[in-house]
Amino acid sequence: MESGEIERAARDLLSAQKAIAFTGAGISVESGIPDFRSPTGLWSKYDPDQYATIDAFKADPGKVWEMLVEMIGLVTRAKPNPAHHGLASLETMGRLHAVVTQNIDGLHQAAGSRKVIEIHGSGASLSCLSCGSRIAATSFSMEKLPPRCPECRSIMKPDVVFFGEPLPLSAYEAALEAARECDLVLAIGTSAEVYPAAEIPITAKRAGAKLVEINVEPTSLTGRFSDYLIQGRSGEILPRVVELVRGLMYQ
Repeated sequence: MESGEIERAARDLLSAQKAIAFTGAGISVESGIPDFRSPTGLWSKYDPDQYATIDAFKADPGKVWEMLVEMIGLVTRAKPNPAHHGLASLETMGRLHAVVTQNIDGLHQAAGSRKVIEIHGSGASLSCLSCGSRIAATSFSMEKLPPRCPECRSIMKPDVVFFGEPLPLSAYEAALEAARECDLVLAIGTSAEVYPAAEIPITAKRAGAKLVEINVEPTSLTGRFSDYLIQGRSGEILPRVVELVRGLMYQ
């Protein structure tokens, strides 16, 4: 982690007219939610072909709900970490326009971020595939699986995007608009390998924005699209960036 690059990011944020953050699973690892693809992630225990596709859910929702209960448990126990709080602080300071996230954990909102675009949906609610009724994820009994719609008794599904499902159109369009209009993107904790979500930082770069990566390791963006990489934990880097931005604002 180079302090020179951290200061560079602070100055870039200060000079940007409209900055956004694009976040992935890596920002929530420090909150106790392993990346699904990591050695300790959900896909090490549950084959995504059998548990994470919309076809698998429709074929055997009871089986898929075994995995979903574990996922919801991880998410509901997690608390925002200093990286989430740092982005919320940047928004409060007027230096961050929006957060576009691939995460379904709601930790950006819990930290205080107000403009959050969830392009992979949210684990906070369930919807009925038959009548469209929606309930809070915390309002059903985990003893009775799969959960049934209170209106029509059909099986309910979390409002997260399964493999084989399209992204929520309104969220994806809002993310693309934010990417086209911004002049700085902080890409944080993302491998940028899951499409179409990975198009967001690339779209911003092609529209003329500066792209700054904060990640524990280089990604497919590094050296091709990003202007520079600050390598390290986002929970350590972002508070330092915020501190420098605050200091520069009141010099």
